[in-house]
Amino acid sequence: MNKNEKTERTVARIMESAMTEFGTNGYVGGTVNNICKAGINKGLVYHNFSGKDELYLLCLKYSCQKLTEYICANGGSADLKRYMAVRMDFFHAFPREAHIIFEALLNPPLHLSDAVNEALAEFNRLNEEICKKTLDALALRKGITMEDALSYFHLMQTMLNGYFSSPAFQNVVLHEKVKKHEKAITELFDYMLYGVAEGEKK
Repeated sequence: MNKNEKTERTVARIMESAMTEFGTNGYVGGTVNNICKAGINKGLVYHNFSGKDELYLLCLKYSCQKLTEYICANGGSADLKRYMAVRMDFFHAFPREAHIIFEALLNPPLHLSDAVNEALAEFNRLNEEICKKTLDALALRKGITMEDALSYFHLMQTMLNGYFSSPAFQNVVLHEKVKKHEKAITELFDYMLYGVAEGEKK
């Protein structure tokens, strides 16, 4: 094994351990010391990475890339209903990635907020693409533009994420929070697009 191959293998081991650490304990609970418990020399971690922040952001980028690839590979971009179903399948099948993504969405480390937003950019772009595709198939109300509708959705999504970040959910285990969040955002889409009333009571 040459030097480059050895380095690649070391980096892969560190990243795998970091995925498990942040996917279990999150950013706040995650430590480099715990990452090293997988039999990794601490000096090798700092030789290949600047520290905890870089490892966390790389794990987030990897998780987002894996999610978007999974959605595209499983027909998730076909329509809104399929998209939400495939998203939920992914979060169920890959709990480490789900933990990392949802922490970034709901409770990101404040000092890394810009870098977290950059890492989430592809996932957010995919969300907007699905929303646009759904809106394109509908006749918007007079005076409402596509930009208006997307801005409204972003506002409501931000408010929803804020609610799931609130004390009301601080004691809810992650997999339950994911299920509740995905159900709520599916309903949000439905209410935004089709409303909640059929008309006045007779």
